[in-house]
Amino acid sequence: MISPTIDSIRIFLHVLAVAVWVGGQIVLAGIVPALRKSAPQTMPVVAQSFARIAWPAMVVVVFTGMWGLGSISVSDQSSAYLATFGIKMLLVGLAIVATIVHSAGTSKASKAIGGAVGLLTSLLAAYAGILMSHVG
Repeated sequence: MISPTIDSIRIFLHVLAVAVWVGGQIVLAGIVPALRKSAPQTMPVVAQSFARIAWPAMVVVVFTGMWGLGSISVSDQSSAYLATFGIKMLLVGLAIVATIVHSAGTSKASKAIGGAVGLLTSLLAAYAGILMSHVG
């Protein structure tokens, strides 16, 4: 068996937290329309329950991401890697802002737009992370 390292643990926690954040949004996108029709009164409970799991996961994503950044020599990275990293950070920031708009929104439009933009930017940030993992 390959011996675990602190880096493998960090990467595992990062990927797990991304899976919770993004995967949870995908699951909610699939079940919310049915819940809205069959049991609309449950929507706040479902949203709050997801938030109790999703936001700590995002904290883990940010923490392990900063930890990972601290474990590399940024000056040794290619300009393509750094550009991808910058785009990823922009996407993560947009995902967080859009999710806050969705969570705090009071209109259908703010909830829909915030949720859609939050999911799209989260998916794109995850893909940028995959791109980064295949270089350097």
